[in-house]
Parts: sequence; structure tokens; C-alpha cells
Amino acid sequence: METFAAIQSHIKSRFQIVHEEPFMLGLEVPAGKSGRRQSVFLAELKGPDGRRFLRIETTVAPLGAHDAEKCLRVNMMLRTGYLAVGDMEGVAFLKLCENLSYSAISESILDYYITRIAELGDNIEQTLTRGGDWF
Repeated sequence: METFAAIQSHIKSRFQIVHEEPFMLGLEVPAGKSGRRQSVFLAELKGPDGRRFLRIETTVAPLGAHDAEKCLRVNMMLRTGYLAVGDMEGVAFLKLCENLSYSAISESILDYYITRIAELGDNIEQTLTRGGDWF
């Protein structure tokens, strides 16, 4: 998959789109067997050398309620993705992210990472919020 348009076409056939802007999509992805759903966002990024990457991310929990050391320890244990901080409506939130080079993306790889980020993000969210949602 060489372009965001190709990714967008594939995503629209597989997932529920809840938000769409140029070079950004918001999806609702089933997470696990419990019937929960996780919001996942896809966006195109450009590196300093002009190469394009696809960022896949999901919001996990407000940062203010969590110890930075604990978050970094969780980050160290992750095999897929990494924890980052981003703002949402003026509040700092933990996010689980993965950046993929367009040259490495196939339909099966994309499906795997979207599902993996959604499930792992939901698991981390439930752990940090003691089984609930942050909202």
C-alpha cells in the first residue's frame, strides 16, 4: 500500500469509520471478546527526509492520574507499539501508538496492527482505570 488513499479504501471496507479528514481516519474497532470497542486513529506523517509513515494510535487514559515511572515500565514491556502523550481537549492523555513505513504496509499487516493496537490499548485502559473507561 503506497498511498493514504489505498489505505483509506481498504479501511472503509473493513472497519466502521467515525471520523474522516484529509490524511486522517477515526475508526471504532472491536476489542476482545467482551464486546468492547476501541477508537483507533490513522494519520499520515512525513519524516524529515520526506518518507511517509502511517501512525496508528488509540487513547488509553488521562496522564495526570498515572505515575510516569509506571508508564515507562509498561512502555518497556510493550512488543508492539509505544506509549506517548498527546492532548485531547486541553488534557494530557496517554496514547498507544505505532508508526509504519508505507513501504512495509500490506492489507494483512495493516489489519494486524489496527486490531493489535485496539486490543492492547483497551487492555491497558482497563488496567489503568480498574476495568472501566476513562470517560
